[in-house]
Amino acid sequence: MSRAQTLEAERRLSERGYWTGPVDGRFDEGTKSALIAFQKWEGRAITGKLTVEELEAIRNATPAKAKEAGYPHVEVDVDRQVLMVVDEHDAVKVLPVSTGSDKQFMDQGQMSVAYTPRGRFVVYDKSYGWENGDLGSVYYANYITGGVAIHGYLTVPTTPASHGCIRIPMFAAREVSRLLPVGTIVLVYDKVSFVSAKDWIKNPKLKDAALANGALQ
Repeated sequence: MSRAQTLEAERRLSERGYWTGPVDGRFDEGTKSALIAFQKWEGRAITGKLTVEELEAIRNATPAKAKEAGYPHVEVDVDRQVLMVVDEHDAVKVLPVSTGSDKQFMDQGQMSVAYTPRGRFVVYDKSYGWENGDLGSVYYANYITGGVAIHGYLTVPTTPASHGCIRIPMFAAREVSRLLPVGTIVLVYDKVSFVSAKDWIKNPKLKDAALANGALQ
């Protein structure tokens, strides 16, 4: 692929809502991440490789859209393995993620299951830079329930592989943290588990209660 083709792919991916990083004609981590998110969203083979065929698919694709509109929030589509930051104008920025593997693991002598909970949540706590824990180190973590967080990680496989957290690519972690202040609504769903948060928008006291409950975790 020529630099001009790569530049076109980046520009079109960005226009369709995929988080590319700088649109500069360089196939870097951001470009690959956006391509993988596109392949996941469209149900294509997840290769992370930009080819003439992928460029043609990008040209013919429609923009990614959030499941719920009308207010700023984050969506995590567990089936597609993508995260979507939605702004007040319903514009989106899509990243690939890796969620819980659903496998058993030992944590402080207790057997647990690596499950990413579905539902509606609120960012109730954050950490900045690297944070070391019993299960590994996380980067710019945004906690949504219990010890489950959206965070940067050195590896983001194309399939579910975490202990339950939502891994995002390192290059975007600091900016995601900036875009997710405490109180941000996060919807985590699969094809059978979507829960709207529009009643939280109509009645902010409900969201405040969820935030207070999260802070107690």
